[in-house]
Amino acid sequence: MLKENFNDLIAFLVVAQEKSFTRAAAKLGLSQSALSHSMRGLEERMGIRLLTRTTRSVSPTEAGESLIDRIGPHFQDIETELNMLKDMRDVPAGNIRITAGEHAVDRVLWPILKDFLAKWPDINVEVTVDNALMDIVTQRFDAGIRLGEAVAKDMVAIPVSPPMRMAIVASPEYLKRYSAPRVPADLQTHRCINMRLPTSGGLLPWEFSQQGKALKVRVEGQLTINPLAHRVEAAKAGLGLVYIPEDVVARELEDGQLIRVLDEWCEPFPGYYLYYPSRRQHTTAFSLFIEAIRYGGSEP
Repeated sequence: MLKENFNDLIAFLVVAQEKSFTRAAAKLGLSQSALSHSMRGLEERMGIRLLTRTTRSVSPTEAGESLIDRIGPHFQDIETELNMLKDMRDVPAGNIRITAGEHAVDRVLWPILKDFLAKWPDINVEVTVDNALMDIVTQRFDAGIRLGEAVAKDMVAIPVSPPMRMAIVASPEYLKRYSAPRVPADLQTHRCINMRLPTSGGLLPWEFSQQGKALKVRVEGQLTINPLAHRVEAAKAGLGLVYIPEDVVARELEDGQLIRVLDEWCEPFPGYYLYYPSRRQHTTAFSLFIEAIRYGGSEP
């Protein structure tokens, strides 16, 4: 039974990861009809429904999620072992899958990729840009990049950026119409540009600290939009205040397109970390990637 299920289980994991028969079929090099037939056969042999299908999407059932949790790590271990065998060649080779948020990709990952890929032409890197907090084990990623506070305690975490600061900014025109906030609580009377958290579905709270005093403020406004560039453009257009990493708006602050407020409430905090399962065996390719992206110091 194992032999007849093996390829179908691999296909099932890809379908569950892509949440689309179209994308999964393209990734596996199969036709959609062949992939659909394969999944029906797997479900019939196992005697349980693994996937919920609609006209627009496909997602694992509760039984499917359980199967992913049970077999996903084992398939990842097999892939790692095969990649380690490839390391016996003279030239490092292999595949690395990374998940990271938009800002982390722009400021941490993208700057090192060009030189890394040029230096190691047999190493392939796949980057998924997603602000959601993914389970990198079940989703079969080698590693993720997130802020330190978002990394699970059972992961190895390596610093890959300097400390960060957030900035509250608005256009000069907006601040002419409305008084600049003096303390974070004043934001509740302002128009603020929000971001929705993809994992929880709630709006991002604006976090502040001053001399050890920390607080969160829930803000309101006409516009909720996630991409960094669009939030900056919305602030420049006078639609309200925005809460954003300060390096994203450095140029606009310098040339006066945006003005910063509540600066004294935006203290530095630990930046981004590359994280991966503590039980992970490093391939040569992954070890080279760690050294390329590491920001000073050593593993905590």
